[in-house]
Amino acid sequence: MYVALVVYASLYPFAHWRDQGLAPWSFLWAPVPRYWSGVDVAINVIGYLPLGALVVLLVLRSAGSVSPVGRAVLCASLLSLLMEGLQSYLPQRVASREDWLLNTAGAALGGLLALALERAGALRWWDVLQRRWLVPQSRGVLVLLVSWPAALLFPAAVPFGVGHVWSRVGDAAQAALETLLPATEPWLARSAPLSPLGPTSEAMCVALGLLVPCLLGFCVVRSARHRVLLLLLVAALGFAATGLSAALSWGPTHTWAWLDVTTRVGAALALLTGVALTRVSWRVSASLALLALGLQMGLLNQAPASPYFAQTLQAWEQGRFIRFHGIAQWLGWVWPYAAMGVALAHIARRDRDT
Repeated sequence: MYVALVVYASLYPFAHWRDQGLAPWSFLWAPVPRYWSGVDVAINVIGYLPLGALVVLLVLRSAGSVSPVGRAVLCASLLSLLMEGLQSYLPQRVASREDWLLNTAGAALGGLLALALERAGALRWWDVLQRRWLVPQSRGVLVLLVSWPAALLFPAAVPFGVGHVWSRVGDAAQAALETLLPATEPWLARSAPLSPLGPTSEAMCVALGLLVPCLLGFCVVRSARHRVLLLLLVAALGFAATGLSAALSWGPTHTWAWLDVTTRVGAALALLTGVALTRVSWRVSASLALLALGLQMGLLNQAPASPYFAQTLQAWEQGRFIRFHGIAQWLGWVWPYAAMGVALAHIARRDRDT
């Protein structure tokens, strides 16, 4: 799955493929670029770091400890070399020798970290912790909790407001219908202009957006004490991811510009409600998560995007974040609906190890 994400990020937006008169390996002998930024270095290293770690874990579990880091570096280097070569056929992407070397270095770093953690017993410690904290049916929720901060990296119209997609889907469907059936255009109803959210509705969206992952976590975490710790961890990750998104979009000086009075009120309401719900049953937690998701989607998708939000989207679509635009966008769109499916699955379960 992570290789698929790497391919998606490397070849996005998958448009306008053509031969640009360059050999796919010519980037290996290209001059050193004059312009380079720390963000480019960090993205190329961090992007391949999990891949190196995952390959090392795979080798350790399947083939023993025979050169796990070497195998990880070889696999990641060949994948990166292939991706850079294919980028030679995409006008919006630039193949780079430096990207290939940084990707390889990131995989090596990730492999070394995974090997060090395994030798230190961290993986065994995680297995013990998982048995103490979590119920056996926890994989779906864990995937959602891990991917939630990544979904928040894509600029949102409201803090923690993932899933703002209904207006885009409606516009795309209407455009497709007009293209396929031009004669129906005069009869197609145009949607009325959307009204901005008021302070109360916006605070409610913030509260629900922060509360939903906590409620999902309550479905699989055993004790109330551990649920409180999960609540604090989810809040910390949510604030960090949203702050990082703001820093990447508007600059480091605006990292906390989104944390206005309305957002603070909504976040405080989510934390107080989460603490009050730490002792409810797993089925009630799943039901409340499903209800909260429905309410948030209803409120959030009735609001238009602000001009600042539209400008931020344009920067992500056309700027240096193009390689993460597609992945982060799809995560932000799909996450709440995947969460609905997981919540329904937990509600429907009849057998449960408590």
